[in-house]
Amino acid sequence: MASAQSQTDICNSALSRLGAATIINMTDNSREARACAVQYDSNRRSELRNRSWNFAVKRAVLAPDVTAPAFEYKYAFTLPADYLRLIWPMNDPYLDWKLEGEKILTNTFQSPYLGAGYQLPGATGPMLMVKYVADIEDPGLFDPMFYDLLCITLAIDICEVLTQSNTKKQALMAEAKEKLDAAAKAKCFEAAPQEPPDDTWWLVRNG
Repeated sequence: MASAQSQTDICNSALSRLGAATIINMTDNSREARACAVQYDSNRRSELRNRSWNFAVKRAVLAPDVTAPAFEYKYAFTLPADYLRLIWPMNDPYLDWKLEGEKILTNTFQSPYLGAGYQLPGATGPMLMVKYVADIEDPGLFDPMFYDLLCITLAIDICEVLTQSNTKKQALMAEAKEKLDAAAKAKCFEAAPQEPPDDTWWLVRNG
């Protein structure tokens, strides 16, 4: 269940760490609100993308684009609108694919891990299964440790413009490292996939 935490709460937590004035909203006409508005979203997306936080991991089954790639590959699959980073199949040597822009390009292929003749239930043509990090915007869905880390990284990025204190910034960076170590111990984000890769990325076709 989503909590009541908000973007403003995150900003105010960051501002409090700097000893700065808090805000009512990021649209406020104040130096603090403007600093938060500039840095908030880039910090959120960067931290989501840097690690595979469990709360932000999604799976999807993709259908091929109507228009095929101009050359080299037979199929193009457009990644989900909330895609930030691909998790699987980054280390599968059997897959013939390439990531270009917001698309995955590949040829007709079936992973040997699935066995001969495997078909995705209900598939009527080529289908691609992916696991990825999603762009989660609702703070109510954030893992508590991600929430705390985002507050700190936001404070780091607005520290100079609001305080000009390198000492405070160094202290925040040390706090961020402690939070990351704690999150890793709590298994809030996944490690990179190990060999052999899981059977959750493949291209399937009928017949």
